[in-house]
Amino acid sequence: MSTTEIKTDTSPADLGQLCDLSLEVVTIPVTDVDRAKDFYASLGWRFDADIVAGDHYRAVQFTPTHSGCSVAFGKGLTDAEPGSAQRMILTVSDIDTARAALEAKGIEVSDIFHLAGGRVPGRDPENRSYQTWASFSDPDGNGFLLQEITTRLPGRVWED
Repeated sequence: MSTTEIKTDTSPADLGQLCDLSLEVVTIPVTDVDRAKDFYASLGWRFDADIVAGDHYRAVQFTPTHSGCSVAFGKGLTDAEPGSAQRMILTVSDIDTARAALEAKGIEVSDIFHLAGGRVPGRDPENRSYQTWASFSDPDGNGFLLQEITTRLPGRVWED
């Protein structure tokens, strides 16, 4: 009697050898598609698509500047509650400039904070990369974090 071994281990190295994986689109729930479309357009993000298929489906997509991942919202895309998408992190090289640009567009942005057992006002005391934050929300309450990265950690850039 013979047996055939079936390999079920899909470690990241094995999967990476099989194909590239890229997070392309994050779907966020909204109540008013046109209001959301106006908001994301006001951020200056690239408008990618507005696809309507019948009365029950509409998909709108925007991509943040220089991002490999887009946001999509619309009608018939998700059953999630509007405002339930949280901790979508947008990285910036200068958080002060990013905050000022958002505020100039009329978007309410939190004060700068760092984490030390919770949100603590002000920049990271050691001015470390990845440690200084601000936040804002879209009109439905979907939450974005701005994270200042001035120097990437080793291994955070993919090599071919």
